[in-house]
Amino acid sequence: MNFSFVSLFPNLIEFYFEDSILARARQKGIFKLNFYNPREFSTNAYKKLDDYKIGGGAGLLMQAEPLFKTLENIQKLDPNAHFIFLTPSAKSFNQKDAKRLSKKEHIVFVCGRYEGIDERVLENFANELFSIGDFVLTGGELPALVLCDAILRNVEGVLGNAKSLEEESFESGILEAPSFTKPFVLSKNYKNFTTPSVFLKGNHAKINDLKATLALCKTKFFRPDLFLEHKRKN
Repeated sequence: MNFSFVSLFPNLIEFYFEDSILARARQKGIFKLNFYNPREFSTNAYKKLDDYKIGGGAGLLMQAEPLFKTLENIQKLDPNAHFIFLTPSAKSFNQKDAKRLSKKEHIVFVCGRYEGIDERVLENFANELFSIGDFVLTGGELPALVLCDAILRNVEGVLGNAKSLEEESFESGILEAPSFTKPFVLSKNYKNFTTPSVFLKGNHAKINDLKATLALCKTKFFRPDLFLEHKRKN
């Protein structure tokens, strides 16, 4: 699988893939990364990419023409590239999107800067637009990394144990149950912090029932919207 990032600051992105699970998957050739900087297509002597908005208004926009040339270049290299733009005005990205997009061969993340991207670029190239929440960041690099990470977790071979995906939050429409690790009882300074005794008895049916109950309780407390939707469907 190929991921391309269109960004004025590619160094903000590449470091994320230098450690841990994604670094190992990249070394195995499970996915590849490409970076395109629109400055390379700027005709400005100073490689300046921002300009004032037509009609006035605060802030500057990324210029349209360098982006057009950048994205056209990517299209020539791969006519099937899937262009995703990151903008707070779009629909929220979710786990279903991550699983669906993990089947694509080539995803291109277009990362805006300043006050955003000229609308003509979106109209001509965007296959999908996503937001990661109702807030504004200084650029699209962080949202692009969030989407890329979520998508890659669903690509075969990236996770060491594919079964770990089955119990994750949102897979069944609710949050994942609380998790615990050894020791079952903490040191005397924390003797009141113990795990539920059901986990110690080895009865997997009861353990699964408890996990299901705890998952519903957690969802009801943290995400009542998901809890109500789950109740409606079940």
